[in-house]
Amino acid sequence: MRLLLIRHGETFSNLGRLLDTARPGAELTPLGQRQAAALPAALAEEDLGLLYVSTLVRTQQTAAPLAAARGLEPLVRDGLRELSAGDLELRGDEAAGVLYMRTAFAWSAGDLELRMPGGESGAEALARLDGVVAEAAASGAGTVAMVSHGAAIRMWAAARAENVDVPFAARHPLDNTGVVVLDGSPEDGWKALSWMGSPLGGPTRPDQVADSPAGRPVTPAPVPPPQD
Repeated sequence: MRLLLIRHGETFSNLGRLLDTARPGAELTPLGQRQAAALPAALAEEDLGLLYVSTLVRTQQTAAPLAAARGLEPLVRDGLRELSAGDLELRGDEAAGVLYMRTAFAWSAGDLELRMPGGESGAEALARLDGVVAEAAASGAGTVAMVSHGAAIRMWAAARAENVDVPFAARHPLDNTGVVVLDGSPEDGWKALSWMGSPLGGPTRPDQVADSPAGRPVTPAPVPPPQD
């Protein structure tokens, strides 16, 4: 299955760099609406069979133009919502953002029992995301688009794609309406084909050479600001 993971358009919480993860969440800004309106053209070459969205309003607003253009009914799934910020909800300070992303990437690295302060564990977060992906794969659709959230997409891709690791995901935030394209299945695993339009090749695991024009091994970058 070809899987397109799409971050929602810009929201008013994005402007304040807030950890906005609870329902219903912030709506799209005028720029976010324009970003959503540009998706049908940006994905014109994709033969979409199914379109999924999260339970947060911003993903549904982002998907609406694409759904209308393709005649698709968006499938709303709670499993695609953003990683719960728990006690960090609606904080916009640097310390909260660093803790949030450090926890999310620890999940990607395998520390699944770790919990977000006052929130979910890595095992719970991956299970709900995996569940929606498994549902889509079982549908038999060749290409599926899922409009989700920045931290959720990066965490899941670093955990599940054979050629994406935590250093890569930490170095490469997703812009609003940025797309990660993967190919594979829950049984055989996943390979990321492109990240916001840039093709990806072989493994980017810590013992591999990756994302380094000079051929030097990648080292983890400082954890970037959060993306909801």
